[in-house]
Amino acid sequence: MRSPVTGIVVLLAALLVAIVAYMSLFTVQQTEQTIVLQFGKPVDVVTDPGLHFKAPWNSVINIDKRILDLENPSQEVIASDQKRLVVDAFARYRIKDALRFYQSVGSIQAANLQLTSLLNAALRRVLGEVNFITVVRDEREKLMGRIREQLDKEADGYGIEVVDVRIRRADLPEQNSQAVYQRMQTERQREAAEFRAQGGQKAQEIRSKADREATVIIAEANSQAEQTRGVGDAERNRLFAEAYGKDADFFAFYRSMTAYENGLKKDDTRYLLRPDSDFFRYFGNPSGKTATETPAKP
Repeated sequence: MRSPVTGIVVLLAALLVAIVAYMSLFTVQQTEQTIVLQFGKPVDVVTDPGLHFKAPWNSVINIDKRILDLENPSQEVIASDQKRLVVDAFARYRIKDALRFYQSVGSIQAANLQLTSLLNAALRRVLGEVNFITVVRDEREKLMGRIREQLDKEADGYGIEVVDVRIRRADLPEQNSQAVYQRMQTERQREAAEFRAQGGQKAQEIRSKADREATVIIAEANSQAEQTRGVGDAERNRLFAEAYGKDADFFAFYRSMTAYENGLKKDDTRYLLRPDSDFFRYFGNPSGKTATETPAKP
């Protein structure tokens, strides 16, 4: 039969084993890497996820191995053309050497402070070698690559690999932006006025050319009309002369009928003529001859 003392001893031994096991086991997550410390000194680095063992008196520090963001406050940078730029940039990095990282900076917060200083220095160096237009338009991608290379080289001593550096915004300071905007506005207005003046001059040239061509065309048309009218009049006179030569009485009768048609067709036509005038000679005598022209009866 087991005595009560023996049961207590077994219970204490089991509790001791549980405590030792609890202090000897640790887990490493997929997103972490762990440094094992023995009396404050690193003795091991575990990067594989899962359950691991250590000495009960050792401690562990978990360090993130994901890609981390570094937000850099906006700062002013002077370009090579002495223009001041407000640059808003950020970086992404990961801890590639946990032991060196722990021994050099110790924590992510401290690493962010170091990287911020290094990033600002790299921004000033790289952007200070080029002008404003190169930064904001021409070679922005290339400049970000150069900044990343310099920052990565300097961060290597902290066990950090810089994955990317991006310039989110690079603008002139607000007061300079307003001045530049006003200067650009003035320049655009001047160009617009110049274009309008050139357009007006061109329109005037086209209008003058069109008027000149219209005058020439009208003159040529009038000339051709006069020529045609002259030919028509000549033909009419020829026909009249021909008709007169064939039958002078019929020609005189036809001319009188034409004169009656043209002169008496209006309702308000008024004539003050003698009834025995030559104009109405066919009214009194169908032959159109006066009494002196009519031969006497035998």
